[in-house]
Amino acid sequence: MEFEGAVTKVSGWRWFLLALQHFVAMFGATVLVPLITGLDPLVALLTAGIGTLIFHFVTGGIVPVFLGSSFAFIAPILAVKEIYGDLAYATGGIFVAGLFYVLYALIVKAVGPEKVKKILPPVVTGSMIMVIGLTLSPVAIQMASSDWPLALIVIATVVFVSTMTRGFFSMVPVITGVVVGYVAGLFMGKIDTSVIVSTPLFSVPKVMLPKFDYGAIFMIVPVTLATFMEHLGDITTNGAVVGKNFFDKPGLHRTLLGDGLATAVAGLLGGPANTTYSENTGVLALTRVYDPSVLRGAALVAIFAAFVSKFGAILQTIPQAVMGGVSLILFGMITSVGVRTMVNAEVDFSKPRNLMITALMLTVGIGGAVLKVGRVELKGIGLAALVGIFLNLILPDRD
Repeated sequence: MEFEGAVTKVSGWRWFLLALQHFVAMFGATVLVPLITGLDPLVALLTAGIGTLIFHFVTGGIVPVFLGSSFAFIAPILAVKEIYGDLAYATGGIFVAGLFYVLYALIVKAVGPEKVKKILPPVVTGSMIMVIGLTLSPVAIQMASSDWPLALIVIATVVFVSTMTRGFFSMVPVITGVVVGYVAGLFMGKIDTSVIVSTPLFSVPKVMLPKFDYGAIFMIVPVTLATFMEHLGDITTNGAVVGKNFFDKPGLHRTLLGDGLATAVAGLLGGPANTTYSENTGVLALTRVYDPSVLRGAALVAIFAAFVSKFGAILQTIPQAVMGGVSLILFGMITSVGVRTMVNAEVDFSKPRNLMITALMLTVGIGGAVLKVGRVELKGIGLAALVGIFLNLILPDRD
């Protein structure tokens, strides 16, 4: 059942503005991964858009998610780059990693959704969602602190539009906040527009075919064990926001398959691995517009932006503080969804079992704990999810 006040279908210019809003929300993080690793940002936009469309096709178009560049793969990509001196070997590993997602999907399909739900009760899923929002919050603070006056203008705009306005205008607080922040940045002399003028109107993304080597593959593929846990958290969060159980329909095996095929295609074209984006889930929570076609619209905008480099240049001139102000609210919305999940499920914290699960998940997930086994590194939501699932299986359910 949808939450009260939710909008499940929009069209026309409203649809386009909402799609553009989702694109703006994911843009910064999606291009940051290739900028760090040396991959082409335009290819990252292209593969994010294509990957999102693949995901929606595989899942029947009912899960409102956007797939962007995965931060979990940054370290192994840089390691492969240093050893091999050629990023094509890293994208070859990313392609194989996508195939491992397909393997995980087959395993989940064989096990069945009931067993998956049994190990993920509300006390675990709610804590996982809270960890996602809280672990992202320092990034938002760091971005906003680059210019707090500008970030506060954006925050005030988003809060005002989402709480004090009515109708469609109340559904676009993010893009309104970005526009107001951008204009304010221009008046404050914070934006250098020369890069927009010097950038050509059109360009072609530098697609790179993958190369394969067992060593590079073994450096990349183990990361999927951590991103599998992150996937559980992201799909759980998205379902909690929308008010649907996507583990049942379309099924966790289908969301994994969609993510895997999207990542494999990204590897084939020379882009970073894909993952479902919490930024866009935050937009869903803030706007309560759950139309999946809007996310597909954002995917089309991403593909368009990959070829219209001047459009990308405009977006790259958005001050970091503007995106920081928006992100502060979006990541906070995700955290509040985790709280709401446990409240709606009436999780009883008088039981030591529930108290211990939440306490350890939050401290491990937010505190920076890292579990390393060889080249596999678990931290953040991945490690918190593992701790929560383990405790849920071994702790007795008693008063």
